[in-house]
Amino acid sequence: MNLFYFAYNFLGTGLFLTLFPPFWLYSRITGRYRESIHQRIGIYPDSLISKISGTPRIWIQAVSVGEINVALSVMESLAFLMPDCALILSTTTEHGHAFAQRKIRQSRVRENTTCVFAPIDFIASTRKALSTLKPDILACLETEIWPNWLSEAHRMGIKTALINGRISVRSIKGYIKILPLMKETLKSVDAFSMIRASDAERIKRMGAPGNKIEVNGNAKYDLLLKQVDGTDCEKMKRLYKLRGDSPVFMAGSIRGAEERIIIDVYEKIVQAHPEVILMIAPRHVERSRHIEEMVRERGFSYQFRTDLDKENRPRTASVVIIDMIGELQSTYSIASIVFCGGSLVPLGGQNILEAAVWGKPVFYGPSMEDFLDAKDLLDKTGGGIQVRDGRELAEKALYFFDHPEEAEMIGRLAKKAVVLNQGSARKHAMVIQRLLT
Repeated sequence: MNLFYFAYNFLGTGLFLTLFPPFWLYSRITGRYRESIHQRIGIYPDSLISKISGTPRIWIQAVSVGEINVALSVMESLAFLMPDCALILSTTTEHGHAFAQRKIRQSRVRENTTCVFAPIDFIASTRKALSTLKPDILACLETEIWPNWLSEAHRMGIKTALINGRISVRSIKGYIKILPLMKETLKSVDAFSMIRASDAERIKRMGAPGNKIEVNGNAKYDLLLKQVDGTDCEKMKRLYKLRGDSPVFMAGSIRGAEERIIIDVYEKIVQAHPEVILMIAPRHVERSRHIEEMVRERGFSYQFRTDLDKENRPRTASVVIIDMIGELQSTYSIASIVFCGGSLVPLGGQNILEAAVWGKPVFYGPSMEDFLDAKDLLDKTGGGIQVRDGRELAEKALYFFDHPEEAEMIGRLAKKAVVLNQGSARKHAMVIQRLLT
């Protein structure tokens, strides 16, 4: 056995035996996690197992909200290709599980799909989960590379795949440090359906056989056009009391030093265009009060998004701090210009196509390592504007506020980038289909 694989299991077993008993006791005392705790060790209730019907049986593992959306896009394609298939969607967190269940009820695969909690990557747990749910294939999304889960599935004769696979510039450094473990794990994977050629090259460096790798684009972007609802824009305009021509500078998923940078940029914008409204959405909602302090220091009037609901009052302030989760993409619909955060600081960027799909000119900084595929798509059409720093962001934003017709043209090119990327979910689904035939 590979020494690193042995060490991984030795440490994992030790952590499991140390941490699980107090976690179980906490669950019994508080009542929290009662639904998930048994599933996390591979024990699923008969009432849930009985809901799984159809063949082949396809298990897809997702973690984040973004991955769950990708999973549903691929699952809809699978249901079209194999109408009698049974789909199992597993998630890791309580929040993710609740989100997945809600999305499934709204989807076209609600009759085919069973939602479960993923087992922890402990040999006994993964073995029990696989033998209970009996999938014909286990498909992990993006960066879900679990040594025991994949190895046990392979040992039991279950096909395995990594779909919508993504290995970022930053994450490859961590994987290289445990390269022997990765090589051993990737031996158990039957197909690698990656997003970009660079992702394919990185997974190959990690030990994936070249003949099992293909590039099929990002299924995440297939959903964007479907999620654009023309009524969202009107709802947002009514909520924020905007006239048809009200100019809005939208800064989404702002992180760290970007908070102050954006307020500096806005200060320059309103000197030339005092009618411009700033909507600023921190990546982490708990930063809202910190942003409030900075906005107050500059003397701008401001309101919190949640206050508009609580107090049932109209927006009157020039700055709106979006202190809630779940509305960012809809809010992009009312922007004149968008800046996507995590990119002027070295944090890998955010999904710039969420704004582009609304036909908005999208600004971003030099750090886009986690979304290079989205950046490449905008670069191809000319729908994105990269800036080096806050000074350049202010200069270019002012230019487009001075020339709104050019902003509209750039926005159309941005939306074109999303349209051109359609069809990836079906390509990833076909990789799974081929493994099952």
